[in-house]
Amino acid sequence: MRKLFGTDGIRGVANREPMTPETMVKVGRAAAHLLRGSTPRPAIVIGKDTRLTGYMLETALTAGITSMGVDVLLVGPLPTPGIAFITRSLRADAGVVISASHNPYEDNGIKFFSGDGLKLPDAMEEKIEELILSGEVDGIRAAPREIGKAYRISDAVGRYIEFAKNPLPKGMTLKGMRVAVDCANGAAYKVSPTVLKELNAEVVPLNVQPDGMNINKGCGSLHPEGLRRAVVRQKAHIGFAHDGDADRVLFVDERGELVDGDHILALSALDLKREGRLHEDTIVATVMSNIGLEMAMQEAGIRVVRTAVGDRYVLEEMLAKRYTLGGEQSGHIIFLEHNTTGDGIVTALQVLATMRRHGKRLSELSACMTSYPQVLINVQVRRGSAVEELPRVQEIIRSAEARLGRTGRVLVRLSGTEPVARVMVEGREHQTVERLAREIAQVIEKELG
Repeated sequence: MRKLFGTDGIRGVANREPMTPETMVKVGRAAAHLLRGSTPRPAIVIGKDTRLTGYMLETALTAGITSMGVDVLLVGPLPTPGIAFITRSLRADAGVVISASHNPYEDNGIKFFSGDGLKLPDAMEEKIEELILSGEVDGIRAAPREIGKAYRISDAVGRYIEFAKNPLPKGMTLKGMRVAVDCANGAAYKVSPTVLKELNAEVVPLNVQPDGMNINKGCGSLHPEGLRRAVVRQKAHIGFAHDGDADRVLFVDERGELVDGDHILALSALDLKREGRLHEDTIVATVMSNIGLEMAMQEAGIRVVRTAVGDRYVLEEMLAKRYTLGGEQSGHIIFLEHNTTGDGIVTALQVLATMRRHGKRLSELSACMTSYPQVLINVQVRRGSAVEELPRVQEIIRSAEARLGRTGRVLVRLSGTEPVARVMVEGREHQTVERLAREIAQVIEKELG
Protein backbone atom coordinates (compact mmCIF):
# COMPACT_ATOMS: atom_id res chain seq x y z
CA MET A 1 0.00 0.00 0.00
CA ARG A 2 1.57 3.27 -1.13
CA LYS A 3 1.52 6.08 1.44
CA LEU A 4 2.16 9.18 -0.69
CA PHE A 5 1.08 8.59 -4.28
CA GLY A 6 -2.52 7.85 -5.21
CA THR A 7 -3.99 7.24 -8.66
CA ASP A 8 -3.15 10.80 -9.71
CA GLY A 9 -0.01 11.86 -7.90
CA ILE A 10 0.13 13.13 -4.31
CA ARG A 11 -2.87 15.05 -3.04
CA GLY A 12 -4.23 16.36 0.26
CA VAL A 13 -5.11 19.42 2.30
CA ALA A 14 -2.47 22.09 1.78
CA ASN A 15 -0.04 22.66 4.66
CA ARG A 16 -0.99 19.33 6.20
CA GLU A 17 0.87 16.11 5.51
CA PRO A 18 1.76 15.14 2.91
CA MET A 19 1.20 18.55 1.24
CA THR A 20 3.64 20.41 3.50
CA PRO A 21 6.78 22.33 2.50
CA GLU A 22 8.90 19.86 4.45
CA THR A 23 7.58 16.85 2.55
CA MET A 24 7.67 18.66 -0.80
CA VAL A 25 11.37 19.43 -0.30
CA LYS A 26 11.93 15.69 0.16
CA VAL A 27 9.80 14.83 -2.88
CA GLY A 28 11.81 17.26 -4.97
CA ARG A 29 15.07 15.84 -3.66
CA ALA A 30 14.04 12.23 -4.33
CA ALA A 31 12.85 12.93 -7.87
CA ALA A 32 15.96 14.93 -8.65
CA HIS A 33 18.23 12.21 -7.28
CA LEU A 34 16.64 9.61 -9.58
CA LEU A 35 17.08 11.91 -12.58
CA ARG A 36 20.72 12.66 -11.83
CA GLY A 37 21.54 9.03 -12.34
CA SER A 38 20.45 9.18 -15.98
CA THR A 39 21.79 12.52 -17.27
CA PRO A 40 24.65 14.87 -16.28
CA ARG A 41 22.66 18.12 -15.76
CA PRO A 42 18.91 17.43 -15.69
CA ALA A 43 16.15 20.04 -15.71
CA ILE A 44 12.62 19.78 -14.34
CA VAL A 45 9.68 21.97 -15.41
CA ILE A 46 7.35 23.15 -12.63
CA GLY A 47 3.91 24.59 -13.41
CA LYS A 48 0.81 25.12 -11.31
CA ASP A 49 -2.82 26.18 -11.23
CA THR A 50 -4.08 29.31 -9.46
CA ARG A 51 -4.33 28.08 -5.85
CA LEU A 52 -2.89 30.36 -3.20
CA THR A 53 -0.83 27.48 -1.80
CA GLY A 54 0.89 26.90 -5.14
CA TYR A 55 3.53 29.49 -4.28
CA MET A 56 4.50 27.69 -1.08
CA LEU A 57 4.71 24.26 -2.70
CA GLU A 58 6.49 25.57 -5.81
CA THR A 59 9.18 27.15 -3.63
CA ALA A 60 9.63 23.98 -1.57
CA LEU A 61 9.89 21.72 -4.62
CA THR A 62 12.34 24.13 -6.24
CA ALA A 63 14.53 24.11 -3.12
CA GLY A 64 14.55 20.33 -2.98
CA ILE A 65 15.29 19.86 -6.67
CA THR A 66 18.05 22.45 -6.92
CA SER A 67 19.68 21.14 -3.73
CA MET A 68 20.40 17.94 -5.63
CA GLY A 69 22.10 19.63 -8.56
CA VAL A 70 19.11 19.73 -10.91
CA ASP A 71 17.83 22.88 -12.64
CA VAL A 72 14.22 24.07 -12.43
CA LEU A 73 12.23 25.73 -15.23
CA LEU A 74 9.30 27.70 -13.76
CA VAL A 75 6.34 28.31 -16.08
CA GLY A 76 3.75 29.65 -13.60
CA PRO A 77 -0.01 29.05 -14.00
CA LEU A 78 -0.62 26.78 -16.98
CA PRO A 79 -3.03 23.90 -17.69
CA THR A 80 -1.73 20.43 -16.91
CA PRO A 81 -1.62 19.45 -20.63
CA GLY A 82 0.33 22.64 -21.28
CA ILE A 83 2.96 21.55 -18.78
CA ALA A 84 3.18 18.14 -20.46
CA PHE A 85 3.73 19.93 -23.78
CA ILE A 86 6.25 22.42 -22.38
CA THR A 87 8.23 19.58 -20.79
CA ARG A 88 8.64 18.05 -24.24
CA SER A 89 9.16 21.38 -25.99
CA LEU A 90 11.96 22.49 -23.67
CA ARG A 91 13.60 19.03 -23.80
CA ALA A 92 13.34 18.88 -20.02
CA ASP A 93 13.89 15.60 -18.21
CA ALA A 94 10.65 15.76 -16.22
CA GLY A 95 7.71 18.01 -15.43
CA VAL A 96 5.76 18.69 -12.24
CA VAL A 97 2.19 19.98 -12.01
CA ILE A 98 1.11 21.58 -8.73
CA SER A 99 -2.66 21.21 -8.72
CA ALA A 100 -5.54 19.39 -7.06
CA SER A 101 -7.54 19.50 -10.28
CA HIS A 102 -11.29 19.74 -9.49
CA ASN A 103 -10.86 19.82 -5.69
CA PRO A 104 -11.56 22.98 -3.63
CA TYR A 105 -8.79 25.49 -3.06
CA GLU A 106 -7.91 24.13 0.40
CA ASP A 107 -6.50 21.03 -1.29
CA ASN A 108 -3.43 20.83 -3.46
CA GLY A 109 -1.36 18.13 -5.08
CA ILE A 110 1.51 17.32 -7.38
CA LYS A 111 1.95 14.92 -10.26
CA PHE A 112 4.96 14.18 -12.41
CA PHE A 113 5.49 13.88 -16.14
CA SER A 114 8.44 12.13 -17.72
CA GLY A 115 10.54 13.91 -20.32
CA ASP A 116 8.25 12.69 -23.11
CA GLY A 117 5.18 14.22 -21.46
CA LEU A 118 3.78 10.97 -20.06
CA LYS A 119 2.75 10.45 -16.45
CA LEU A 120 5.36 8.61 -14.42
CA PRO A 121 4.84 4.84 -14.21
CA ASP A 122 3.89 3.35 -10.86
CA ALA A 123 7.38 1.87 -10.45
CA MET A 124 9.03 5.31 -10.58
CA GLU A 125 6.57 6.76 -8.07
CA GLU A 126 7.30 3.83 -5.78
CA LYS A 127 11.04 4.56 -5.98
CA ILE A 128 10.42 8.20 -5.01
CA GLU A 129 8.33 7.05 -2.05
CA GLU A 130 10.96 4.55 -0.96
CA LEU A 131 13.70 7.18 -1.00
CA ILE A 132 11.60 9.51 1.15
CA LEU A 133 10.09 7.06 3.64
CA SER A 134 13.34 5.16 4.20
CA GLY A 135 15.22 8.39 4.90
CA GLU A 136 17.82 7.43 2.31
CA VAL A 137 17.47 10.71 0.40
CA ASP A 138 18.24 12.75 3.56
CA GLY A 139 21.89 11.76 3.44
CA ILE A 140 22.45 12.62 -0.22
CA ARG A 141 23.71 16.13 -0.97
CA ALA A 142 25.12 17.96 -3.96
CA ALA A 143 28.36 19.87 -3.54
CA PRO A 144 27.93 23.69 -3.35
CA ARG A 145 29.32 24.18 -6.85
CA GLU A 146 26.82 21.63 -8.23
CA ILE A 147 23.62 23.18 -6.83
CA GLY A 148 21.01 23.76 -9.52
CA LYS A 149 19.52 27.01 -10.78
CA ALA A 150 15.90 28.10 -11.22
CA TYR A 151 14.84 29.89 -14.41
CA ARG A 152 11.55 31.63 -15.19
CA ILE A 153 10.16 30.68 -18.64
CA SER A 154 8.27 33.78 -19.75
CA ASP A 155 6.81 32.54 -23.05
CA ALA A 156 5.22 29.27 -21.87
CA VAL A 157 1.63 30.52 -22.30
CA GLY A 158 2.30 31.69 -25.85
CA ARG A 159 3.98 28.42 -26.77
CA TYR A 160 1.05 26.39 -25.51
CA ILE A 161 -1.52 28.58 -27.28
CA GLU A 162 0.17 27.94 -30.63
CA PHE A 163 0.42 24.24 -29.85
CA ALA A 164 -3.29 24.01 -29.01
CA LYS A 165 -4.32 25.75 -32.25
CA ASN A 166 -2.03 23.73 -34.47
CA PRO A 167 -4.25 20.59 -34.94
CA LEU A 168 -7.04 22.63 -36.55
CA PRO A 169 -7.28 22.29 -40.34
CA LYS A 170 -5.26 24.93 -42.16
CA GLY A 171 -7.26 28.09 -42.72
CA MET A 172 -10.16 27.09 -40.42
CA THR A 173 -11.40 29.84 -38.11
CA LEU A 174 -14.28 30.15 -35.67
CA LYS A 175 -15.56 33.39 -37.17
CA GLY A 176 -19.28 33.78 -36.62
CA MET A 177 -19.35 31.39 -33.65
CA ARG A 178 -20.27 32.66 -30.21
CA VAL A 179 -18.56 30.49 -27.59
CA ALA A 180 -19.03 30.64 -23.82
CA VAL A 181 -16.13 29.29 -21.80
CA ASP A 182 -16.01 28.72 -18.03
CA CYS A 183 -12.40 28.59 -16.86
CA ALA A 184 -13.22 27.72 -13.21
CA ASN A 185 -10.92 30.55 -12.05
CA GLY A 186 -8.19 28.03 -12.70
CA ALA A 187 -5.16 27.38 -14.86
CA ALA A 188 -6.92 28.07 -18.19
CA TYR A 189 -8.13 31.55 -17.25
CA LYS A 190 -5.76 33.20 -19.77
CA VAL A 191 -5.16 30.47 -22.29
CA SER A 192 -8.65 29.31 -23.19
CA PRO A 193 -10.24 32.70 -24.00
CA THR A 194 -7.09 33.78 -25.85
CA VAL A 195 -7.08 30.69 -28.08
CA LEU A 196 -10.72 31.30 -29.01
CA LYS A 197 -10.14 34.99 -29.71
CA GLU A 198 -7.13 34.25 -31.91
CA LEU A 199 -9.36 31.92 -33.94
CA ASN A 200 -11.85 34.80 -34.39
CA ALA A 201 -14.61 33.40 -32.19
CA GLU A 202 -16.88 35.74 -30.25
CA VAL A 203 -16.00 34.79 -26.67
CA VAL A 204 -18.21 34.90 -23.58
CA PRO A 205 -15.65 34.38 -20.77
CA LEU A 206 -16.79 33.15 -17.35
CA ASN A 207 -14.81 32.77 -14.12
CA VAL A 208 -11.53 34.18 -15.39
CA GLN A 209 -10.57 36.21 -12.29
CA PRO A 210 -8.72 33.86 -9.94
CA ASP A 211 -7.89 35.15 -6.47
CA GLY A 212 -6.18 32.02 -5.15
CA MET A 213 -9.25 30.83 -3.28
CA ASN A 214 -12.09 30.81 -5.82
CA ILE A 215 -10.81 27.99 -8.05
CA ASN A 216 -13.68 25.54 -8.80
CA LYS A 217 -15.93 27.45 -6.37
CA GLY A 218 -19.43 27.05 -7.75
CA CYS A 219 -18.11 27.03 -11.29
CA GLY A 220 -16.22 25.00 -13.89
CA SER A 221 -16.91 21.46 -15.03
CA LEU A 222 -18.20 20.36 -11.61
CA HIS A 223 -20.72 23.21 -11.43
CA PRO A 224 -21.88 23.96 -14.99
CA GLU A 225 -25.18 25.63 -14.01
CA GLY A 226 -23.83 29.14 -14.64
CA LEU A 227 -22.46 28.10 -18.02
CA ARG A 228 -25.81 26.62 -19.01
CA ARG A 229 -27.57 29.89 -18.16
CA ALA A 230 -24.95 31.94 -19.98
CA VAL A 231 -25.23 29.89 -23.17
CA VAL A 232 -28.99 30.40 -23.31
CA ARG A 233 -28.88 34.06 -22.24
CA GLN A 234 -26.08 35.00 -24.64
CA LYS A 235 -27.48 32.83 -27.47
CA ALA A 236 -24.11 31.09 -27.75
CA HIS A 237 -23.58 28.32 -30.28
CA ILE A 238 -21.77 26.23 -27.67
CA GLY A 239 -20.31 26.44 -24.18
CA PHE A 240 -17.59 24.47 -22.44
CA ALA A 241 -16.26 24.29 -18.90
CA HIS A 242 -12.83 23.32 -17.59
CA ASP A 243 -11.81 22.06 -14.19
CA GLY A 244 -9.07 23.74 -12.15
CA ASP A 245 -6.14 22.40 -14.16
CA ALA A 246 -7.99 22.24 -17.52
CA ASP A 247 -7.17 18.66 -18.39
CA ARG A 248 -10.89 17.96 -18.66
CA VAL A 249 -13.82 19.68 -20.33
CA LEU A 250 -17.60 19.34 -20.35
CA PHE A 251 -19.85 20.91 -22.96
CA VAL A 252 -23.20 22.66 -23.14
CA ASP A 253 -25.07 22.64 -26.42
CA GLU A 254 -26.95 25.59 -27.91
CA ARG A 255 -30.07 24.65 -25.91
CA GLY A 256 -28.23 24.74 -22.59
CA GLU A 257 -28.13 20.95 -22.29
CA LEU A 258 -25.07 19.22 -20.82
CA VAL A 259 -22.93 17.03 -23.09
CA ASP A 260 -20.57 14.78 -21.13
CA GLY A 261 -17.34 13.02 -22.00
CA ASP A 262 -19.05 9.87 -23.25
CA HIS A 263 -20.95 11.82 -25.90
CA ILE A 264 -17.76 13.66 -26.88
CA LEU A 265 -15.98 10.32 -27.26
CA ALA A 266 -18.82 9.03 -29.41
CA LEU A 267 -19.05 11.97 -31.81
CA SER A 268 -15.24 12.26 -32.03
CA ALA A 269 -14.89 8.53 -32.73
CA LEU A 270 -17.38 8.75 -35.58
CA ASP A 271 -15.56 11.75 -37.03
CA LEU A 272 -12.15 10.07 -36.82
CA LYS A 273 -13.54 6.87 -38.34
CA ARG A 274 -14.97 8.80 -41.29
CA GLU A 275 -11.52 10.29 -41.87
CA GLY A 276 -9.74 6.95 -41.52
CA ARG A 277 -7.83 8.13 -38.44
CA LEU A 278 -9.36 5.86 -35.79
CA HIS A 279 -6.72 3.17 -35.29
CA GLU A 280 -8.24 -0.33 -35.49
CA ASP A 281 -11.68 1.32 -35.21
CA THR A 282 -11.28 1.21 -31.43
CA ILE A 283 -11.65 3.70 -28.59
CA VAL A 284 -10.65 3.40 -24.94
CA ALA A 285 -13.07 4.26 -22.12
CA THR A 286 -13.27 3.42 -18.42
CA VAL A 287 -15.60 1.22 -16.42
CA MET A 288 -17.57 4.39 -15.58
CA SER A 289 -18.54 5.13 -19.18
CA ASN A 290 -22.23 4.71 -19.94
CA ILE A 291 -23.37 1.48 -21.54
CA GLY A 292 -25.04 3.65 -24.18
CA LEU A 293 -21.56 4.49 -25.50
CA GLU A 294 -20.85 0.83 -26.20
CA MET A 295 -24.19 0.39 -27.94
CA ALA A 296 -23.71 3.43 -30.18
CA MET A 297 -20.18 2.41 -31.06
CA GLN A 298 -21.15 -1.19 -31.74
CA GLU A 299 -23.76 0.03 -34.22
CA ALA A 300 -21.08 2.10 -35.97
CA GLY A 301 -18.58 -0.77 -36.11
CA ILE A 302 -16.33 0.67 -33.40
CA ARG A 303 -14.98 -1.37 -30.50
CA VAL A 304 -14.84 0.00 -26.94
CA VAL A 305 -12.01 -1.16 -24.65
CA ARG A 306 -12.58 -0.43 -20.95
CA THR A 307 -9.95 0.30 -18.29
CA ALA A 308 -9.90 1.17 -14.61
CA VAL A 309 -10.94 4.73 -13.70
CA GLY A 310 -8.20 7.28 -14.28
CA ASP A 311 -6.87 8.91 -17.42
CA ARG A 312 -3.45 7.38 -16.77
CA TYR A 313 -4.91 3.89 -17.29
CA VAL A 314 -6.72 5.03 -20.43
CA LEU A 315 -3.45 6.40 -21.75
CA GLU A 316 -1.51 3.24 -20.89
CA GLU A 317 -3.95 1.17 -22.94
CA MET A 318 -3.81 3.66 -25.81
CA LEU A 319 -0.02 3.64 -25.89
CA ALA A 320 0.18 -0.15 -25.69
CA LYS A 321 -2.10 -0.64 -28.71
CA ARG A 322 -1.53 2.71 -30.49
CA TYR A 323 -5.21 3.68 -30.19
CA THR A 324 -5.82 7.31 -31.15
CA LEU A 325 -8.82 8.24 -28.99
CA GLY A 326 -9.77 7.56 -25.40
CA GLY A 327 -11.21 9.23 -22.36
CA GLU A 328 -13.57 9.39 -19.43
CA GLN A 329 -17.16 10.38 -18.85
CA SER A 330 -15.86 13.18 -16.63
CA GLY A 331 -14.37 14.95 -19.64
CA HIS A 332 -10.76 13.75 -19.72
CA ILE A 333 -10.41 13.16 -23.46
CA ILE A 334 -7.09 12.11 -25.03
CA PHE A 335 -6.43 12.72 -28.71
CA LEU A 336 -3.11 10.91 -28.88
CA GLU A 337 -2.27 12.49 -32.24
CA HIS A 338 -2.13 15.85 -30.47
CA ASN A 339 -1.12 15.43 -26.81
CA THR A 340 0.01 12.83 -24.30
CA THR A 341 -2.63 13.61 -21.69
CA GLY A 342 -6.22 14.78 -21.38
CA ASP A 343 -6.37 18.30 -22.80
CA GLY A 344 -9.52 20.36 -22.27
CA ILE A 345 -8.57 23.06 -24.74
CA VAL A 346 -7.48 20.72 -27.53
CA THR A 347 -10.68 18.70 -27.00
CA ALA A 348 -12.83 21.84 -27.18
CA LEU A 349 -11.15 22.89 -30.44
CA GLN A 350 -11.61 19.41 -31.92
CA VAL A 351 -15.34 19.54 -31.17
CA LEU A 352 -15.61 23.06 -32.60
CA ALA A 353 -13.77 21.91 -35.73
CA THR A 354 -16.19 18.98 -36.10
CA MET A 355 -19.15 21.36 -35.85
CA ARG A 356 -17.57 23.67 -38.40
CA ARG A 357 -16.57 20.88 -40.78
CA HIS A 358 -20.03 19.28 -40.88
CA GLY A 359 -22.11 22.42 -40.44
CA LYS A 360 -23.99 20.87 -37.52
CA ARG A 361 -24.94 22.04 -34.04
CA LEU A 362 -23.58 20.23 -31.00
CA SER A 363 -27.06 18.92 -30.15
CA GLU A 364 -27.18 17.20 -33.55
CA LEU A 365 -23.70 15.71 -33.26
CA SER A 366 -24.17 14.45 -29.69
CA ALA A 367 -27.43 12.71 -30.63
CA CYS A 368 -25.27 9.88 -32.03
CA MET A 369 -25.48 8.30 -28.56
CA THR A 370 -28.30 7.78 -26.08
CA SER A 371 -27.31 7.52 -22.41
CA TYR A 372 -28.88 4.96 -20.11
CA PRO A 373 -30.04 6.29 -16.72
CA GLN A 374 -27.01 6.34 -14.43
CA VAL A 375 -26.86 7.32 -10.77
CA LEU A 376 -23.61 8.11 -8.98
CA ILE A 377 -23.48 8.55 -5.20
CA ASN A 378 -20.35 9.49 -3.26
CA VAL A 379 -20.11 8.13 0.30
CA GLN A 380 -17.59 9.58 2.75
CA VAL A 381 -15.53 6.72 4.21
CA ARG A 382 -12.56 6.23 6.47
CA ARG A 383 -9.20 6.27 4.73
CA GLY A 384 -7.78 2.83 4.07
CA SER A 385 -11.21 1.26 3.71
CA ALA A 386 -11.58 -1.91 1.65
CA VAL A 387 -15.06 -2.38 0.18
CA GLU A 388 -14.29 -5.79 -1.30
CA GLU A 389 -13.59 -7.23 2.17
CA LEU A 390 -17.05 -6.46 3.57
CA PRO A 391 -19.59 -9.32 3.18
CA ARG A 392 -22.68 -7.11 3.66
CA VAL A 393 -21.52 -4.69 0.95
CA GLN A 394 -20.76 -7.51 -1.47
CA GLU A 395 -24.12 -9.10 -0.75
CA ILE A 396 -26.10 -5.92 -1.56
CA ILE A 397 -24.07 -5.45 -4.74
CA ARG A 398 -24.81 -9.00 -5.92
CA SER A 399 -28.49 -8.51 -5.14
CA ALA A 400 -28.63 -5.28 -7.20
CA GLU A 401 -26.84 -6.94 -10.13
CA ALA A 402 -29.35 -9.79 -10.11
CA ARG A 403 -32.27 -7.35 -10.20
CA LEU A 404 -30.77 -5.41 -13.11
CA GLY A 405 -29.91 -8.47 -15.19
CA ARG A 406 -28.15 -7.89 -18.50
CA THR A 407 -29.59 -4.42 -19.00
CA GLY A 408 -27.63 -2.70 -16.25
CA ARG A 409 -24.40 -2.48 -14.28
CA VAL A 410 -23.20 -1.86 -10.73
CA LEU A 411 -19.78 -0.41 -9.96
CA VAL A 412 -18.48 0.36 -6.47
CA ARG A 413 -14.96 1.68 -6.09
CA LEU A 414 -12.85 3.73 -3.71
CA SER A 415 -11.59 7.06 -5.01
CA GLY A 416 -7.84 7.30 -5.51
CA THR A 417 -7.80 11.00 -4.62
CA GLU A 418 -10.40 11.42 -1.84
CA PRO A 419 -11.71 9.38 1.16
CA VAL A 420 -14.83 8.54 -0.81
CA ALA A 421 -16.56 5.39 -2.06
CA ARG A 422 -18.22 5.93 -5.42
CA VAL A 423 -21.39 3.95 -6.10
CA MET A 424 -22.55 3.81 -9.71
CA VAL A 425 -25.69 2.01 -10.87
CA GLU A 426 -26.89 1.97 -14.46
CA GLY A 427 -29.99 0.51 -16.10
CA ARG A 428 -33.08 1.08 -18.22
CA GLU A 429 -35.38 2.57 -15.54
CA HIS A 430 -34.23 5.62 -13.57
CA GLN A 431 -36.35 4.90 -10.47
CA THR A 432 -34.95 1.39 -10.14
CA VAL A 433 -31.40 2.59 -10.67
CA GLU A 434 -31.73 5.35 -8.09
CA ARG A 435 -33.28 3.04 -5.48
CA LEU A 436 -30.55 0.42 -5.87
CA ALA A 437 -27.79 3.02 -5.70
CA ARG A 438 -29.18 4.44 -2.46
CA GLU A 439 -29.52 0.98 -0.92
CA ILE A 440 -25.86 0.20 -1.67
CA ALA A 441 -24.71 3.61 -0.43
CA GLN A 442 -26.58 3.18 2.85
CA VAL A 443 -24.90 -0.15 3.55
CA ILE A 444 -21.44 1.27 2.76
CA GLU A 445 -22.11 4.24 5.04
CA LYS A 446 -23.08 1.94 7.91
CA GLU A 447 -19.99 -0.22 7.39
CA LEU A 448 -17.34 2.39 6.58
CA GLY A 449 -18.74 5.87 7.23
